[in-house]
Amino acid sequence: MTNSIDEFQHAECIFIIGSNTSEAHPLIASRILKAKERGATIIVADPRKIHIAHYADIHVRQKLGSDVALINGIMQIIISEGWEAKDYIASRTEQFEQLKEVVSSYTPKKVEEITGVRPEDLRAIAKAYATSKSSSIVYAMGITQHTTGVDNVKSLANLAMLCGRVGVESGGVNPLRGQNNVQGACDMGALPNVYPGYQQVSNEEAAKKFETAWGITLSRQPGLTIMDMFNAALEGKMKGMVIMGENPMISDPDLHHVEEALKTLDFLVVIDIFLTETGKLADVVLPGVSFAEKDGTFTNTERRVQRIRKAIEPLGNARADWQILCDIAKRMGYSMEYSHPSEIQDEIAKLTPSYGGIFYDRLEEQVLQWPCPTREHPGTKFLHKDTFARGKGLFHPIEYKPPAELSDEEYPFQLTTGRTFVHFHTGTMTRTSPSLHAEMTEGYVEINPRDAEQLGVKEGDIVKVTSRRGEIETKVTITSRVGEKVVFIPFHFAEAAANNLTNAAVDPIAKIPEYKVCAVRVEKTSIKREANLDNLRPQREVE
Repeated sequence: MTNSIDEFQHAECIFIIGSNTSEAHPLIASRILKAKERGATIIVADPRKIHIAHYADIHVRQKLGSDVALINGIMQIIISEGWEAKDYIASRTEQFEQLKEVVSSYTPKKVEEITGVRPEDLRAIAKAYATSKSSSIVYAMGITQHTTGVDNVKSLANLAMLCGRVGVESGGVNPLRGQNNVQGACDMGALPNVYPGYQQVSNEEAAKKFETAWGITLSRQPGLTIMDMFNAALEGKMKGMVIMGENPMISDPDLHHVEEALKTLDFLVVIDIFLTETGKLADVVLPGVSFAEKDGTFTNTERRVQRIRKAIEPLGNARADWQILCDIAKRMGYSMEYSHPSEIQDEIAKLTPSYGGIFYDRLEEQVLQWPCPTREHPGTKFLHKDTFARGKGLFHPIEYKPPAELSDEEYPFQLTTGRTFVHFHTGTMTRTSPSLHAEMTEGYVEINPRDAEQLGVKEGDIVKVTSRRGEIETKVTITSRVGEKVVFIPFHFAEAAANNLTNAAVDPIAKIPEYKVCAVRVEKTSIKREANLDNLRPQREVE
């Protein structure tokens, strides 16, 4: 996030796109609703009528995968009306004329043809966002999980810069991270092309710095993304894998492909706190610990580094992740020696410029937001106040591209996937909770009432949903939350896994799969089934 969570409640306009905020990020949604109480205009662009859309002043339902066209259309109106931040553009940005030329063709009529959004709604969004004194953009995986995910994010950055909303309080472009330490994992180099602090592995100076600190020789070649790893396994190029705190047998697209790849490996290790679907395929499962059983830090979605403190000792044979990784490294010939998380955090501070002042002892008394380059620095509330990291902000003129897979006669529906308010991610933790499980015991498919009538299905019926990659059977929920010829399936449920259906096509730059749109067929079955109230994972063994 370029800005901070508390800034949302002081924004005059908040544009939410590709984020089911109140279900997936309820604490952030509470700040947004406080802003509405203060008179802020809330805009929601989402193909489904999600919960927070009920509080929106403007809600539009763009067609799946049409976000670039929608955003270009908003910018076309802003420029044609002269609402853009002219002084900001002149002093702080580059390539405005190229952007202007590209978006000029995205007239309201053209955008309506692509997105289904009416011209009057498009104009209302443009006016509200551009003319408010402080406007914030909020997005999540509904923007990134497309073959055009990078284009989508760049388009939102274009819109924010066009109106001078970057580098100001209660503005910015704010991605909401899907888990508590996703931001921290990325910051610490859990990406194939960077070291901690987004220092490129191909950068000679950065590589030498880490070689000196760690006493080893490092490759200058980027590693593989998750999807590339599975493909490498199938090609026989990758023989072993360690999967820590991840459950790709539920969370990754085209699960048959994932399963085949994992079974091809010579050796698979899984580190987790429960025996997941992925863990069941492992040669060795090492028990990790929960947040309550370890010391260390998390970095949350607003770049805030927070201390976590051990509340109880690890149960059974469970051990902290860093200890497990150190022991694996030693057995592979590298002496990775740390006695406490404080030593790791202090090494981070010494090697990572954006964390340069975030030493462990400082975190005992305060939380700090990076960039925090020195011990004396108070941390940074919002980014790019006076200048961008590259100097001037760069507009990226982007043309709309359709999704990788469109509906057709054989597969007439478009499927999108996501989360629910009850369960989290692959259900590894929430589906072991009896109270949460009782709230939502099984998966379902949302179908528009008109489509349900044509299919001859009623609420609670079982249908078969089929894509080019697989099929599942699940119960029907009839709702106008989805439009005609669109269906939604939550991905938490192993017994009706949405990712048996999803497309493994990826964004060419970020390599993120297109979870949010693929073509499916829906068919009524004769099956009748009661909800399975006993579908709980076994608790881990405790000595």
